Amino acid sequence: MKINESCSKQIHTCITGGALIISSVVFVVLFATAILPAQTRQEEVAARGAKVMPFDLEQTTHVFQKLDDGGLQKVIVKDPANKKQIVLIQSHLKEESEKFRKGDFSDPAKIHGEDMPGLVDLKSGAKKIDVRYTALPDGAQIRYTVKDPKLVTALHQWFSAQLSDHGHHATHD
Repeated sequence: MKINESCSKQIHTCITGGALIISSVVFVVLFATAILPAQTRQEEVAARGAKVMPFDLEQTTHVFQKLDDGGLQKVIVKDPANKKQIVLIQSHLKEESEKFRKGDFSDPAKIHGEDMPGLVDLKSGAKKIDVRYTALPDGAQIRYTVKDPKLVTALHQWFSAQLSDHGHHATHD
């Protein structure tokens, strides 16, 4: 009888230990898959962005302000004395605004993917979007003005995707 009790305790201990190990592994896998893809996505976007944007992502902040009639996109330096980055921002955003007016959103697609929310509608409706570039003392901005509610929604979706993808490098105003 003592042998049976001893075996039973050992089996119980093995089952409990095995269940604990399996539970721990499942927890780690679930935690990793819930957290890491967002970090990996932002890292991927940063790597692709470095090939498209000439300025240093770490030294700048992207601002996306959704407005009732469109939106305002800014890129500003963290250090206003960093004249090199300001020149790079201004040059890039001026070029991008000219492309956007023509419906060319290829650079954001290279960074964020062709399936980026709002992108298809922005490309097809580009002639209905007033795109205005302005140099700022600490960077530059692009103001998008739209009368079509569908395009306002597309622009806001596009801004939301950029906010998500740029992580701590982006903010909304």
